[in-house]
Formats: sequence, C-alpha cells, structure tokens
Amino acid sequence: MINDIQKDADQRMDKTIESFRSDLSKVRTGRAHPSLLEHIMVPYYGADTPISQVASISVQEGRTLVLQIFDKGAIKDTEKAILKSDLGLTPNVAGQVIRITLPPLNEERRKELIKVVRGEAENAKVAVRNIRRDANNSLKELEKEKEITEDDLRRSEEQIQKLTDAKIARIDELLEEKETELLEI
Repeated sequence: MINDIQKDADQRMDKTIESFRSDLSKVRTGRAHPSLLEHIMVPYYGADTPISQVASISVQEGRTLVLQIFDKGAIKDTEKAILKSDLGLTPNVAGQVIRITLPPLNEERRKELIKVVRGEAENAKVAVRNIRRDANNSLKELEKEKEITEDDLRRSEEQIQKLTDAKIARIDELLEEKETELLEI
C-alpha cells in the first residue's frame, strides 16, 4: 500500500512537471517555434480544431512562422484565432499561406515574461506540495487504521519529502533554462 501511494504521488508530480514544461513552451522567446501556436484552436466547420490540424507550421529564417493552410475556407478563421490568442502576434495572409514574424523582445517585455514564467513555476511547486500533502494524509490514514506502523509512516513521509524535493529541483532547473533563454538576445 505504501508503494502504491508513493507511485501515485510520483506519477502525479511528473504530470505536474510536464504541464509546467508545456506552459513554458507557450511563453515566446525571440525565436520562432511551431509549439508557440500549439494551444490555438480554430473554429473549423462548427468545431474548435487545433491549429496543427488546419495547417502545417514551419519556421523560416529563425523569426518567421509559416502556416500552410490545408483548406482555403479556414484561412480567415485561422487568422482570427491567431489574432485573438494571448500571444500578441500579427498574421500576414498571402494566398493559402499565413506568415507570422516575431518581433524581437525588448528589455521590458523580457522582464515581464520572466515574471510570468516565475509565477508558473510557483504554481507548479504549489501543485507538487499539494500532492505531497495528499500522499502524507493517505499514509496517516493507514497508520490510524493500524495498517502500517508509526515507523513505516515516518520512513514513508521522508521518502515522499525526498521525492518532493527532487521534483521541485527539476522545476527550478526548467525555470532557470527558460529564464536564460528569455534573456538571450
């Protein structure tokens, strides 16, 4: 039972870190990357469709994203979806191709993005700590029901704490990498 609780906590913490990594990929740096548009949904034939299913996305010359739209009818909707996104990008339509040039980030915008990234990191850490709390509560329930001893409880709590520390260290590593990336000119 103790192993199940620890495995569950480990898996949930890994999912939190993956979610954080995904959130980081959405924060744009000076370079163009197709994952920047991943979360954008395009209203296509009455259903919200991921942009990757409406167009192929490629990078041109480092700072330009090129979207090759599959269906001419989806061009306007794709353009509107990009404009409505929280990315602050301006698409240029030319036939069935949409080009998005990423402007270089100024110092003020870089600092704002670092604040956003730090906030996301703190949210991820809080989520990991909540998972630790849930796991510890489950262990205390087992001890209360006399299914494990007090020594087992202490050992298990220490292992969960070590796991938590490792996951928080990983979040800090990802944060540091992203901050370095944002400060590059």
